[in-house]
Amino acid sequence: MNHIVLLGDSIFDNAIYVPGEPAVIDQLNAKLPTHWHASLGAIDGDVTLDVITQLEKLPNDATHLIISCGGNDALLNISVLNEKVATVEEALAKLATVRAKFQQDYQQMLTAVFQQNLPFAICTIYDSIPNLDQSAITALSLFNEIIIKEATRHKIPIIDLRLICPEPSDYSHLSPIEPSSSGGEKITTAMYKWLITPENQQAMNPIYS
Repeated sequence: MNHIVLLGDSIFDNAIYVPGEPAVIDQLNAKLPTHWHASLGAIDGDVTLDVITQLEKLPNDATHLIISCGGNDALLNISVLNEKVATVEEALAKLATVRAKFQQDYQQMLTAVFQQNLPFAICTIYDSIPNLDQSAITALSLFNEIIIKEATRHKIPIIDLRLICPEPSDYSHLSPIEPSSSGGEKITTAMYKWLITPENQQAMNPIYS
């Protein structure tokens, strides 16, 4: 029996954004082999450090973890894009402060995850959200750079949502920052690819998309 637990934010906890359609957790369970199942530990609105609290409620029989976080951290810092600055250097300095804080939080979260001694994969933050302006896309790259850097450092498998969800139809019409049922289908297909790959332990750093 394999028990996959999804941790993080509304990328996985998206049921209220796809009324009448399957949520990510339902789509993953529909794909899993007999005697496998998935459960939802992710909470809509949670930030990276909240994953540590989610880990405290981890089921005793959990065998695999998949984590998607960072999007809400970026959202909480969106106001920095509207701050007035005198030079590009000053703007970059403000972004560097945000980046440093996220790196600290992400490293702290990963430390807690490693303590579980379970195979896990992490997700990037998607950046094809409908009507997202170029400044926000550029800012998101700072967060994704940290995610990819830490994944590479620790040889953690990556589920790259930037490649998985490039179409407007991948996002909920109720909230464009959440995955639609179509987007969830793509995300869970990538999850499934990781889960059935024999090398899904922390021995390699493949990218699933």
